[in-house]
Amino acid sequence: MGDLRIYIFDIVEFAMFTREQVNAVAALANLELTAEEIEKCAKQLADILAYADEVQQVDTRGIPPTASVLTRFPADRPDQVQPSLTPGEALANAPDPAARAGLFKVPRVIG
Repeated sequence: MGDLRIYIFDIVEFAMFTREQVNAVAALANLELTAEEIEKCAKQLADILAYADEVQQVDTRGIPPTASVLTRFPADRPDQVQPSLTPGEALANAPDPAARAGLFKVPRVIG
């Protein structure tokens, strides 16, 4: 008889996220959630983690690591210098450019 392998996966039940945990994640994403949305997100986050755990259980021994799922195009290519915009041209349509520094000004997004 051939090589018979039986895989037994532990089914991990993830506890629902607390309101505080969902609110903390929402705050990181600058989201304001209603009570209904918090409950829905708690369930969805638990489902995501349960699925991630299921994927982690898959036996991948003997399967080489994958650097890219694209097989038609090489993942890495040599850099090639090509014509591009000057700093002034790049900043011309910026809503609030820092032209002297050659930078784009953007709203602060991290604490």
